[in-house]
Amino acid sequence: MSNFIVKKVAVLGAGVMGAQIAAHLANAEVPVVLFDLPAKEGDPNGIVKKAIDGLKKLQPSPLATKDRVAYIDAANYEQHLEQLKGCDLIIEAIAEKLEWKDDLYRKISPFIASDAIIASNTSGLSINRLAEGLPANLRPNFCGIHFFNPPRYMHLVELIATRETNAGMLNNLESWVVSRLGKGVVRALDTPNFVANRVGVFSILAVMHHTQQFGLGFDEVDGLTGPLIGRPKSATYRTADVVGLDTMAHVIKTMQDTLGGDTPDPWHKYYAAPAWLQALIAKGALGQKTKAGIFRKDGKAIKVLDLQAQDYRDSAGEVDAEVLAILKSKNPAEKFAQLRASSHPQAQFLWAIFRDIFHYVAVHLEGIAHNARDVDFAMRWGFGWSQGPFETWQAAGWKAIAEAVRDDIAAGKAMSDVPLPAWVFARVDQGGVHAAEGSYSASANTLQARSTLPVYQRQIFPERVLGEKPVQGETIWENAGVRLWKLPQLDNEIGILSITSKNHTLGRDVILGIKEAIPLAEKQLKGLVVWHEAPFAFGANLKEVAEGLQAKQFDLLETYVAEFQNASMAFKYAKVPVVAAVQGMALGGGCEFLMHAAKRVIALESYVGLVEAGVGLIPAGGGCKEFAIRAAQGAAKTGGGDVFEFIQPVFMTIAMANVSKSGAEAVELGFARDTDRIVFNAHELLYIAVKEARGMAEAGYYPKLSPRGIKVAGRTGIANCEMMLANMKEGGMISGHDYQVAKAAATALCGGDVEGGSLVDEQWLLTVERKLFVELLKTEKTQQRIQHMLETGKPLRN
Repeated sequence: MSNFIVKKVAVLGAGVMGAQIAAHLANAEVPVVLFDLPAKEGDPNGIVKKAIDGLKKLQPSPLATKDRVAYIDAANYEQHLEQLKGCDLIIEAIAEKLEWKDDLYRKISPFIASDAIIASNTSGLSINRLAEGLPANLRPNFCGIHFFNPPRYMHLVELIATRETNAGMLNNLESWVVSRLGKGVVRALDTPNFVANRVGVFSILAVMHHTQQFGLGFDEVDGLTGPLIGRPKSATYRTADVVGLDTMAHVIKTMQDTLGGDTPDPWHKYYAAPAWLQALIAKGALGQKTKAGIFRKDGKAIKVLDLQAQDYRDSAGEVDAEVLAILKSKNPAEKFAQLRASSHPQAQFLWAIFRDIFHYVAVHLEGIAHNARDVDFAMRWGFGWSQGPFETWQAAGWKAIAEAVRDDIAAGKAMSDVPLPAWVFARVDQGGVHAAEGSYSASANTLQARSTLPVYQRQIFPERVLGEKPVQGETIWENAGVRLWKLPQLDNEIGILSITSKNHTLGRDVILGIKEAIPLAEKQLKGLVVWHEAPFAFGANLKEVAEGLQAKQFDLLETYVAEFQNASMAFKYAKVPVVAAVQGMALGGGCEFLMHAAKRVIALESYVGLVEAGVGLIPAGGGCKEFAIRAAQGAAKTGGGDVFEFIQPVFMTIAMANVSKSGAEAVELGFARDTDRIVFNAHELLYIAVKEARGMAEAGYYPKLSPRGIKVAGRTGIANCEMMLANMKEGGMISGHDYQVAKAAATALCGGDVEGGSLVDEQWLLTVERKLFVELLKTEKTQQRIQHMLETGKPLRN
């Protein structure tokens, strides 16, 4: 079997989606040619170059590191179609106009290699119809590939086959998209708007319908349809503003145009933009991109459109206490029963939107998706729901919800009078659509297991739907803070160390647990992986620190810091390789732990940093020490031997508490090494880390000896740092206490109050940073910062 390798990609269309798809391909080390129309004036590539420049300004950034933009080449359709011949994958991402796509396909067809894959990023046009615009010989390698916006961050990609799509090609493409681009793939049917947009847009239309039916305000509805029901903070109407009201109306129009006909969709009459939405669009109030839509920002105040007043008012979004109490119930069955029974308009609204989405997905399951799991994952990954509709239904009691929906349909309360399909009641005895063996397929009338593609064997702990059981593993040893365990089916000799404390904070239980676990790993195992689900670690347990401060137990706190340092050093000097598998936040002490590992495997979406300055402290778990050693090593390799040259950038990183915006940027900031692995699919993290540990063990791993004769920058380096701080303080960029904290960081990085060029050892550096840390703990302003962080979760700049 030959390898499937994508060496180069062309993206056709430099709009918002096309440019960001190109950016994410460049993130994945794939060179890209980004095409668009030639500019009418000036540089023919002007349209594409403007789009590429725009990538540098977008927030959150579509680029994992700034240099990725250099791997996107600009091209236009008039001059550069020859470049398509060298592309293995061509992604079309132009506007949703069928005639434009047909015209482009005719233009590019003569330049496409016979084995190249062509894929359309259409969000809802028929893939079979689009295939007709290609020559017959290219159609087997054509499919739909629907990314969600923004492509770097949204997990979902829908792959859609045509009647002629080559099955082997689609399997290869799915595997590549999953592993190389880090996505969750749903195989969608070729139906209007596919799976996620079909269900998601209907959900929004149902919310709009019931907003008016129950007389609620847009802000009130957003208060109800956000995190309280497991949806994103942007809820419904704020999401519409972010997406763009014109874009929302266009997607609705696609459903209106394609789901009518002789046998219209049972909900077809609702597939229309409400009058108020059309009025906003007519006025040019399109949402966030025009700075006004359903919401508008006036200075710091958020205003919301009031339909009765035909004007904007202050946004409140209050949820009634009675409804809030129902939503806080941990029993889904009780929650839904109480929502349905309540007479409060907010409760009735919530029951109505859930009832109608349950009704909708049940009726349409056979026609829009292969199985219920695909629907649930599509809504989780594409719309940010914490649970998909079928999971929510099953968790609340399949039979009770089915009967309630049936009764509301009979009473004329539902948005459609179409009955629930017979299979809904046939699944009552099984308790729903999800089980350990698979998820229900209405078209096949059976449970369908997960994909057997080899790429999914790399996901030891894949995202699960309700009813699926996770792998447990074998516990070797555990305490209240850590668990040392292994997965024999993966590797019986590589251990896994998981931090089990709340939010993975690094309290005393964790430190003592590491002290016990490392010797056990050295005796019983060949290697060790530090892994648990995100976040990796939020740093030291500030509550424990605050308790010590309150009791003025500074000697005890210094002992605690020393134990923390010992834990870091245990990772560094373990006699077996320690690999840190990092995902999500790795802050403060968590960052220091990964810095001390023999190797790091880091998920792309990881945010790594030494943020102690935010609570008035400096890194003291060995972080400053590690940077001082690396500076000495870097200086020794250069002719000048200037240690401060290597200290300066990391000093500013620590002083400003900078956090990497990606795993790749963590390497740039020095928290990780060039030799470390950046993994795009976080579900592969554990598999890859275990393989790395095994490889190191097989290669005869042993830890390096502790460095001696470490050259430090000393007083000269500290003085240079102080010059930078003085300018920042004078310019009002930092406070007096910021200055004190940053000077302490400079002192630790420069090896303490010694002559520049002095030679010290590792223990000296640890002692310096520990003493400085404790001295800062004694200051009133640091104590205020710690207390403020505990109370608010936000830094105090006093």
